[in-house]
Amino acid sequence: MKLPRFLMGDNTDHPDDIFVIHTEYPRFIINLINDEVEWFEEFSKDDEQDLQSEMGSLIEAASEFYDREISRYED
Repeated sequence: MKLPRFLMGDNTDHPDDIFVIHTEYPRFIINLINDEVEWFEEFSKDDEQDLQSEMGSLIEAASEFYDREISRYED
């Protein structure tokens, strides 16, 4: 099965949160309300340095995905 790059997540225990799941490496869940990230990967020190430079673009891509999906519901 080919998963999409991003998925939206919802949970009634967290009604005010907006979760986006990134399914490709590095896999993570981001809460767009506060930009809190939970990683599904373990990283070495070298990986962490590379990840810091990539993190901004990943957060931006997750936000763009969410905005696109929500705009489709509004139409």
